[in-house]
Amino acid sequence: MSDYQFVTIWNIDASVERVWETIENVDAWPEWWKGVLSVSELKKGDESGVGSIRRTVWRSALPYRLEFDSEVVRVDKHKLIEARAFGELDGKGLWQFEAVNLDRTRVRYDWRVRTTKAWMNLLAPIAGPFFRWNHDTIMRWGEEGLKTRLGL
Repeated sequence: MSDYQFVTIWNIDASVERVWETIENVDAWPEWWKGVLSVSELKKGDESGVGSIRRTVWRSALPYRLEFDSEVVRVDKHKLIEARAFGELDGKGLWQFEAVNLDRTRVRYDWRVRTTKAWMNLLAPIAGPFFRWNHDTIMRWGEEGLKTRLGL
């Protein structure tokens, strides 16, 4: 397996509540996030979402798809969402939300994963930079889609 650590920061000209509501509603991601092909709820969580499991299929900028499940393990409303990923990727993701002011939110996403697909692990020594570029592209699509979804 190959390990990857990514940090993405978005600065969004909207309130933390609006940004939170849009990102927290994972089921709607395919409507606005170009890289998300589908989201399927496999298990309901508690009222905050902890314990929920969703399967997400991602389209990448490179010619491949990824499918993995995510279980929400921690939620602090309007501050953070942490999830454990397993399947074709194994690791964890942490969304952090910071209200810079009433109409500006800083979003930080930390993604620490290992690839489990044999071909990705085989190519990792040479393809690692392409996988990083691909991740950055997918996250840029997310930022652009979020801004459009929020009418910015």
